[in-house]
Amino acid sequence: MGHADLIDNEELRTPRLSLRRPNDADIDTIYRIHSDPRAYAHNPADALATRAEAEERYQRWNEHWNQHGFGYWTVHSQMRTHQPLGFCGIKLMQLHGRTILNLFYRLDPLAWGNGVATEAATTVVSWATAHLPDYPIIARVRPDNAASLKVAARAGLRRAPQLDTDGEDGLDWIFTLSWPGDAEPVRDPRP
Repeated sequence: MGHADLIDNEELRTPRLSLRRPNDADIDTIYRIHSDPRAYAHNPADALATRAEAEERYQRWNEHWNQHGFGYWTVHSQMRTHQPLGFCGIKLMQLHGRTILNLFYRLDPLAWGNGVATEAATTVVSWATAHLPDYPIIARVRPDNAASLKVAARAGLRRAPQLDTDGEDGLDWIFTLSWPGDAEPVRDPRP
């Protein structure tokens, strides 16, 4: 994995991937991925039943971008120009009374198993660490989602059981880069 090049907040690049701000052309990809039972197996509350729901989700993502200048990026392969591989990014939310950056990654199952999620998540964590250092970065992962647990750890986040919380689909294990009051600093995931 190489260092990500920041084009601007709306596009990030790695040697293999391009992450860009979603646009309305991505609504079909949002629907395709979020209506695939394999993609939401650990998070059934994220399932979409209609394209209209995908449009609503895109509008929420776009509003976050409009308000904050960052959000979820659409992940593309630099090698091929066909349909997007999925989505990865951060959004502001509350956890235990603190405003945090929640790391999100959801890929087309056809893109699983070749390091795309790890590369995208590492790129996003690196960008957030450099550009939004005042906010803790966390990932909420279902305990039985082994692949997602590995992605969070490979992106430089560590398990923080004291922060675990109930999510929409049950217990969420929390991974974090750092949390205010941590006794020891967490390593920086950037090369």
